[in-house]
Amino acid sequence: MNTKVNIAGVEFKNPVMTASGTFGSGMEYGQFVDLNKLGAVVTKGVSNVPWPGNPTPRVAETYGGMLNAIGLQNPGVDVMIERDLPFLAKYDTKVIVNVCGKTVEDYIEAVERLNETNVDMFEINVSCPNVKEGAIAFGQKADALFDVTKRIKAVSKKPIIMKLSPNVTDITEMAKAAEAAGSDAISLINTLTGMKIDIERRKFVLANKTGGMSGPALKPVAIRMVYQCANAVNIPIIGMGGIATGEDAIEFLMAGATAVAVGAMNFVNPTATVDVIEGIEKYMMRHNISDINEIIGCVK
Repeated sequence: MNTKVNIAGVEFKNPVMTASGTFGSGMEYGQFVDLNKLGAVVTKGVSNVPWPGNPTPRVAETYGGMLNAIGLQNPGVDVMIERDLPFLAKYDTKVIVNVCGKTVEDYIEAVERLNETNVDMFEINVSCPNVKEGAIAFGQKADALFDVTKRIKAVSKKPIIMKLSPNVTDITEMAKAAEAAGSDAISLINTLTGMKIDIERRKFVLANKTGGMSGPALKPVAIRMVYQCANAVNIPIIGMGGIATGEDAIEFLMAGATAVAVGAMNFVNPTATVDVIEGIEKYMMRHNISDINEIIGCVK
């Protein structure tokens, strides 16, 4: 039974990886999950300098999911290079570093620092507020997305994955812009913007007022967007949004994703990633599927 998939020349032992921001750099989950079993570990977003993140409270549970307004708090790329990457190098899994920035120059500086490390790919978080565009996310305007993709691709020594924001009118327009600018793959969806109000206190639950919604409630929206993009571009797609089981992952693969990422469920069930891998394998055995690539994009 073959579960290997290939994205931009990088071979993954299976199509299951972690979604950025839900798994740290794997250290926190090492006691629950054998990282060697994962297709890849996608790290929490890292920037060229440390980011303090948003004020608290910044996480809230919602029906069928959660809201977060962490604000991409991270200790910066130097700490990742000194602490996190040596830890991940001990495991037989691919390493994808998620990169964030407030200007194109921020992204470029982080990528250049990471170019000489053991990282396999970069995932570029374009849901960051673009300070030069009045805090509109890079991923919400096709021309801004094209520009940041092209400029990062020009300096990156690793394949790049542009992580698309679903908070747009037409996700395929963004996918096409990323592809045209040279992105090696795309990942979607990032969180949907949401809000929660405490009716007893008459206040916003999150200090930031809004946050990114993730979790099972997102899955139908995510699958629709993955399907649309799979039929709009020719580069590989990593699908995510509400994956909790092997069956969920199979839906994404059939919609056209080459790989999947497990996010919010890591908080609910620390072994979620391995459970999804085992669920995929059981499905393949049950349906006599010898190669996982047989079902990628099989629903038209």
